[in-house]
Amino acid sequence: MINQIDPHSYAEGFIGESVDKTQARSRGAEVGAVDVTPGVGAYLRHLAHILDAQSVVEIGTGSGVGALWILEGMLPSGTLTSIDGEQEHSAIAKIALQDSQIAQSRYRLITNPAIEVMTKLADRAYDLVIFRDNAEDLPDAIIEAYRILRSGGVFVIDNFFGGAKVNDPAQRDPKTIALRDAGKALKGDTEKWVTSLIPVGDGLLLATKL
Repeated sequence: MINQIDPHSYAEGFIGESVDKTQARSRGAEVGAVDVTPGVGAYLRHLAHILDAQSVVEIGTGSGVGALWILEGMLPSGTLTSIDGEQEHSAIAKIALQDSQIAQSRYRLITNPAIEVMTKLADRAYDLVIFRDNAEDLPDAIIEAYRILRSGGVFVIDNFFGGAKVNDPAQRDPKTIALRDAGKALKGDTEKWVTSLIPVGDGLLLATKL
């Protein structure tokens, strides 16, 4: 019998990670950071490239693996603002960015609650906003993302499947409910967003600002 790799696993491994990303991922695993999968990282890099992204917000820095992928897709003059509530995450992300010789002018690492920072960001100034933080912040994050994104900019919720719970109506824990409600809100607000759900990683929900 021939061993077959399922399509999801094949897609996840289709584009390999650099040594710097692998090392950053290992540091993140040691402190329990939530990082993008290789497939999600490659997709976000591609999305940033398509958008000609100059200004990006990442909510949930983790170990910096996501930042490395995103910066590869952004314009060389672009700046990534990455927000995390854990000082330890910001510290190891800085190591990852320095190891990859990313100029300090290309990123801002901010250690503070996400919504507190988002409310201070400029209107219509960002091309891409990526969320992989506390799901219960999503109602406020959606409002702020719409405000700070330019028309045609994209809001991304990473890990939208919530560990395969969102699609199971029997799952009613606060995180799952928050993710499910966010999906319904974005999908239903057709005057503001056009949405799509991508089965890469633990699910990517994409919402483009109209």
